[in-house]
Formats: sequence, structure tokens, C-alpha cells
Amino acid sequence: MATIDYVIIVVYLTALIGIGLYLQHWASKGIDSYFLGDNDIPWWALGASGMASNLDVSGTMIIAALIYALGVQGFYIEIRGGVVLLLAFFMVFMGKWNRRARVMTLAEWMEYRFGSGRQGQAARVFAAFANLAFAIATVTYFAQGGGIFLGEIMGIDADLAAVLMILIASIYTIASGMYGVVYTDVFQGFLIFGAILYVIYLVMGQYALPPEFAVSVPMGDGSFREIETTRQAWTNVVPDWRKEVPGTYGQYDLFGLGILVYLFRSCIDGMSGTGGYIIQRFYAAKDEREAGLLSAFWIVLMSLRWPFVACIAIMGVSYGVTNEVIANPEEVLPVVILEQIPVGLKGLLVAGLIAAAMSTFDSVVNAGAAYWTRDVYQRFVNPDADETTLMWQSRVSSAVVVVIGMISTYAFSTLNDVWSWLTLSLGAGLLVPQVIRWYWWRFNGYGYAGGVAVGMVLAVLQRILVPELAEMGQFLAVGSGTFVASVAITFATEPTDRDVLHTFYRETKPFGLWDPVRERIDAIDLDAIRAENRRDILSICLAVPWQLTLFLTTMMVVTKAWATVAVLSVLLLALSVALYFTWYRHLSVSEETSAAVNPATADVSER
Repeated sequence: MATIDYVIIVVYLTALIGIGLYLQHWASKGIDSYFLGDNDIPWWALGASGMASNLDVSGTMIIAALIYALGVQGFYIEIRGGVVLLLAFFMVFMGKWNRRARVMTLAEWMEYRFGSGRQGQAARVFAAFANLAFAIATVTYFAQGGGIFLGEIMGIDADLAAVLMILIASIYTIASGMYGVVYTDVFQGFLIFGAILYVIYLVMGQYALPPEFAVSVPMGDGSFREIETTRQAWTNVVPDWRKEVPGTYGQYDLFGLGILVYLFRSCIDGMSGTGGYIIQRFYAAKDEREAGLLSAFWIVLMSLRWPFVACIAIMGVSYGVTNEVIANPEEVLPVVILEQIPVGLKGLLVAGLIAAAMSTFDSVVNAGAAYWTRDVYQRFVNPDADETTLMWQSRVSSAVVVVIGMISTYAFSTLNDVWSWLTLSLGAGLLVPQVIRWYWWRFNGYGYAGGVAVGMVLAVLQRILVPELAEMGQFLAVGSGTFVASVAITFATEPTDRDVLHTFYRETKPFGLWDPVRERIDAIDLDAIRAENRRDILSICLAVPWQLTLFLTTMMVVTKAWATVAVLSVLLLALSVALYFTWYRHLSVSEETSAAVNPATADVSER
């Protein structure tokens, strides 16, 4: 890169640290400020921060690699996690269900659902440590991808690059908590947005896919193989049922079945309410209406990711036509930036991608520290701790999450390796009990705690004993084992107290298997709950295809397949109009009605 590129990056990083340190005094008032921003952050800022957090450089490298090697249909593989399809569920009902609990963390929510007795405490402890483990694994993923990217760009060792990036991000994350996470993300979002628009402009004006060209795929032994394809096949949006791809991407040969598994996995992820840094933004929302609005804004902003990665893939293909074909698909992003982006703008784009990497990191670390401070230290170790002690614990635990995550990078060989295990093995082990807790009254805290423990053990054993197991196999093996354990432990132990279940159901209003609890609900209230449930179920059946269509439409624009763009646009418009009537018009103006059901629960500390 030229001197001006380095100047742009240094100015950006300096501004980022300055913003974080400026916000330190806002976050230092207490842990409510540090982890939730005092529930005073506007929905648009939370949504923009969420977009910046999801648009990480590691994920961008993987998605660009899949689209480069497999064409537009690489999109469907990323339904496993990169599409972030769970946002549709948060937009419709998961956002408001979680916000109605008025808690700080997912682990604290467990006592709201299972009570403050032994089973609630067991669920809370296991939820806290499971989400801490997931946060550490996510930091590992961030560190590996960020190190590869920055190391390639700067011409330095990948491990050194990862340490430098994480050190800078840690300064403002540990100092300013949720305020720093959100507002530095908003600042970074403008930079990311500018970089994306520039790349789209460049490709639309100067690049076109040739009728025939070659791409490359990894063979799994460190080598790569070129494969021939055509523009028509590369831009085909209709997914094939089967594919014949050599090497490690051969695990996607049962393509149609794989898409169904990924779609199922993403839907249960959305129905589970998830955890980590995503859920933290909904706990931080002002009310349940803003929880819905921030989800919609988050989705719309995320739609910009797909034309960006498609542009990177197109530029990678074009580079291979006039030069050597890029052998490693995961190096398409850095090669394109180094070889095809002009001086000056190169620095802007690199700064934007560093911003994307750091915004993921800061969110994960802040959420992970919340589980230790709120759910382990304050709840069980030192219940009488003052705010100064809790703030000290928050910052130290943030640093510990970072260090352990960095050390764990040596357990994985490729980014796709980390991501598939994170989403389809460890993720499956945590998802199953997460889902059941919402929809089955009989599920208790012991079933949740035992299911989480079994799921984590199965995921680790899979990684140690059968690391070569395909993604679908990981998901089915770990998920089914966790389900059996969760249900068995639930039936072997006593049910949750009926008063606790009654309070939870009246406040949260979930659908599912709640008949014994519904018997205690007044008929008028029950009719209102059922009407809301029917609207939500109808809306989610529209929101999932709406989000997928939105992302596909924006991506297909840069491929210039105008007939496909026209069809997708009509479908997108129809789904948008339907969602307006089934979802948007029914967004709650405030959460006064929900809070009025049980005013005593307004004090989170009592839980």
C-alpha cells in the first residue's frame, strides 16, 4: 500500500480509540451502564451497531470465498449463519419476548423462566459458562480471520497482525462497555457503508463476468485445483439439488439437502432467542417496539453485505482472467484489495474492513464479560459487591476472554473450519435447550443445564475424535444427542413451580405447548395472547422469505442478471406489503401493558 493508505488507517484507528475513551465516563457509572447503556440507546444506533458487528472480516472472507468458488449459490451455504436469518425472528417476536423479561443477560433470564431455586440457579450457571465458551470461540474465529486479512494486507505475520488488531480494539472495548461498543460501531458503520458503496460503484462501471472462466477450490491437503465454469452457471440463483465439487467443498455435493439442513438450523436458531452479543442489544432496547424496529433496520443494513461480497468475488474472477487464478478462495478478499483497488481508496476499504472486524470483536467481548460479572461473580461469588468492584470484574473478565480466545486459534486450520464447528457443532449443542425453553411448559432448569452440558461435551468430543465429520453430520449428531439428554433429564426431575410459569407466560406471551399454564389465564387475556400469537406466526412465515429475497436481490444487482433482479424485486415488494399489514401495524407503542401484568418484576435485581 502507499503512504496515504497507511495514513488513512492510522487516522481511523486513532479516532476509534478517542471515541471509546471519551465514552468511558458514561460507562463507568455502573454495570447497567457498562453492559446495557442504561437502556437509553436509540433503536437506530443499536441496529447500526448490530450490522457492523455482523459484518466481520472473517465472515466476509468466507462468504467471498464461497461465492467466488461456487457462484451466487454460495449464498445458500451461508444460510447456516452468515445470512443471520435469526434476525427475522427477532423482528417479529423474539425481540419483544426477550425485552419483556427486563434482564441484563441470557443467563439471568433463566431465573425468570425457571425460578430462583436450585433448578433456576443451575440453568443460570450453565448458561453463563456456555455463553462464555461461545464468546471465547467467537474471539478465536475473529482473531484468526482478522490476522490472516491484516497480515496479508500489511505484509506481516498473521499472529502479530491479530495481536495488534485485538490490542487496539481491547482498549476502547474494556474502557467504555456497551456505550463504546454501540457508538464506535455507528462510527465504523459509516466507514463500512462508504467502502461498500465504492466497491459496488467500481464493479458496476468497470467489471463484467466473461462467458467462461476458471476458479479454484481447496483440496484439503494444502493444494488447490482449478475448475471451469460459465457466467450462466455462476449467476444461476436457482439452487441445484446436487453439485460435483472436488476437495473440501465436496461436502456440499448434496446441495439441496444441505440447504434444507441449514434452513432448519437457522430457523431453530431464530426460535431459540440465541444469546451472546446479539441478544444484548435487545436487552438494551428502550422498549419492545424499538426491539422490533432495530431488528428491521439491522436486516436492511445487512443487505448491503451481499452485493459487496459478490463484487469482491467478481473482481477475483476478473483478476484470474488476466493473471493467475487465485488458488485459495479464502485469499480472494486480500488479493483483490491489494491488486485491484486504487491508492487512497485502498486505505479507506482496508480501514472499513478493520472496522468490521473490530465491531464484531468488541460486541462479543462485552457480552462475554457480562456473563461472568452478572451471572457468576455478582450472583454466586460476591452478592454484596459494590459498583466499583463490579466494574473492575467487568474489565478484567473482558481481558481474560480476549487472551483465552487468542490462545485457542491454534486448534483450527482454516476459517471455514472454525465457522462450521462454531455454528453446526458447538452451536447445535447450545441451540436445542435454548429452543425448548420457550415452547414447552414442562421443560425445567435441570433439563436446560444438563442439555447444555451434554451438548458442549459432544461438540468437544466431535472436534477431538471425528474432526473430519461433515457439517450436516456435526449438526445432526450433536443436536440429536443434546435433545435426548434435555428431555430425559427434564422427565427425571420435578417440574418448575407453577407460579413461576404463570408469571413467565403472562408477561412473555409465547406460543407452543403451554395448555396447563393457560388454564390459569383469564379468558379475555388469553384471547388477546392467542391473537398476538397468530399474527406472529403468520408474520414469521413472511419475514423469513422476505429477508432471503432482500439479500438475494441486492446481490443479483451487481451480477447484472436483470431478468432475475426483476423477478426477485416483485417478490420482495409483495412480501414487504404483506409484512406491513401483519407485523408493522401491530408494533406495540410501549411496554406499559406488559409491565402492568406483574409490576413486581420490574425490579431486575429481585430476580
